[in-house]
Amino acid sequence: MNIEIERKFLVNSNRFKTEAYKSYSIKQGFLNRDPQRTVRVRLKNNRGILTVKGKSTDDGLSRFEWEKEISKDDATALLLLCEKGIIDKTRYEIKSGNHIFEVDEFYGNNEGLIIAEIELESTNESFEKPSWLGEEVTGDTKYYNSALSKNPYKDW
Repeated sequence: MNIEIERKFLVNSNRFKTEAYKSYSIKQGFLNRDPQRTVRVRLKNNRGILTVKGKSTDDGLSRFEWEKEISKDDATALLLLCEKGIIDKTRYEIKSGNHIFEVDEFYGNNEGLIIAEIELESTNESFEKPSWLGEEVTGDTKYYNSALSKNPYKDW
């Protein structure tokens, strides 16, 4: 069991790509998008991951998260059972001070959307903000991947 504390931001330029030390493709779908208990299946390169997330706190900063690695074959099969709206993106990892930003560049129906996330140890922890970091969207549920799979960026 784990409580995830995370902040989300829009990204205002592609400069983050030159700072990335790692990138990989992600395909993910949702077996359940209920805000009380989201169930996600993800294929991250050749690794499968099953994730259950609980309801976010009112400020959107934290929520329960449980993850379990599964086989690539199981993840591929589960993606076929997912609700409509598979998310396709590249994730970039960028070191910034003592933290790592994960920046997702979306494709398909979410093309043009780039979101940066940072996981923190506490809700009031400070961190360095890179120049490419834009408006904070923490707690804005339309930027949750589960919402983007149902109401993609191209339809806004």
